[in-house]
Amino acid sequence: MYAPRLPAVLFDLSRLHPRTVASLYSNLVTRPMGAAVRLVLEAQLAEIAGPCVSVLDFSQVRVMDYSCADEIVAKLLVRYRAPDRPADAYFVARGLREHHVEAVEAVLRHHSLLMVAEYEEGEARLLGTDDPVEHECWAALSSNERVDLLEFVASRGYHPEAADGVIRRFVSARVAVLFTEDGLCPVTRIGSINPAPERSGEDA
Repeated sequence: MYAPRLPAVLFDLSRLHPRTVASLYSNLVTRPMGAAVRLVLEAQLAEIAGPCVSVLDFSQVRVMDYSCADEIVAKLLVRYRAPDRPADAYFVARGLREHHVEAVEAVLRHHSLLMVAEYEEGEARLLGTDDPVEHECWAALSSNERVDLLEFVASRGYHPEAADGVIRRFVSARVAVLFTEDGLCPVTRIGSINPAPERSGEDA
């Protein structure tokens, strides 16, 4: 049995400010701006019927500071991993460059969150952790349609309990989906191959 495919919706973060001007908001700085972008994104997510994979596109964002990363990325993930989340949304980042990653990693670690970033060469990188077991398990999971993490962890010489901890962490952080008793699927494999047309502030 394979994981169900969910619609993927692309959000261009440089265009989600309610007062969008083509180049002005490609610099995401200050906490109020980050909050405004997040509120527009949440409003558009509320209009989508059913579960989805929300692709946060950073490719047109020239600058993003810590406060904006905290407002947009961290607060989104915190809210949508909670049991009372307003919608069943999963989040993946695309178009991240190294200067974006620094801010994103900082806020993820501050809040004990995880997020997946997809790159053009096909790599799906796990952000927010320095744990070698989590990174090794993610590499195995993201490169296979299906993998038994218990066996994988044991083959690397780690304690079997480490696999249970990783599975719980991945599922609670919503970077993976447990869709059968033994079927763990990375979030990068549940979204449709081609994301739906991008959403912008003009759509709100």
